[in-house]
Amino acid sequence: MRHVRAQRSEWTFLTNHARVLLAISRDPGIRLRDVALTCGVTERTVQAIIADLEEAGYLTRESRTDDGRRNRYGIVPGSLFRHPAEAGHEIAGLLALLSPQHHDSATQPG
Repeated sequence: MRHVRAQRSEWTFLTNHARVLLAISRDPGIRLRDVALTCGVTERTVQAIIADLEEAGYLTRESRTDDGRRNRYGIVPGSLFRHPAEAGHEIAGLLALLSPQHHDSATQPG
């Protein structure tokens, strides 16, 4: 007989880092405020995650777009997952799977 818990834990398959990366892959010029709303976190959290992703070599940032108001991000092609369980797999596969509208324009030349 299967037991049903009265209260289920709240968990998800993707980390906030993955969600931020997906949001950026969908719109490289997205505002941090919009990333935060999409991902359900604060702007400060998004800033920290973007700093992590840049430091680890997953993202690049152009200081401002032509309108002078937004940063533009690029996902570094060929970036690999960090965990040993996914070693050798590129993050591009995850982005393509979860973001069908993912374009090559979201990546930077190697």
